[in-house]
Amino acid sequence: MSLQNNFWKYKNYHKKIFLITVLLFTSNILYAGEPPKTNEPVKMSKSGICHAPNSTYYAKTKNFTPYKTLKECLDAGGRLPKR
Repeated sequence: MSLQNNFWKYKNYHKKIFLITVLLFTSNILYAGEPPKTNEPVKMSKSGICHAPNSTYYAKTKNFTPYKTLKECLDAGGRLPKR
């Protein structure tokens, strides 16, 4: 009977390890990108492109008009970046 009990403990151990591995893997996928910074403005560049805080060229955009939200920027005539 002890062999049977050890088998079930061993099996549950692998289930727990598998579950933890899956949870860690999926959490890395969900949070791989940097979360958007809510206190930073959306930048509309002089060329009319709206850059959200998590966009590729946000930090490089120097001459811009700030907006509180992406929707405000788009409503003001801006467009989303192609990349």
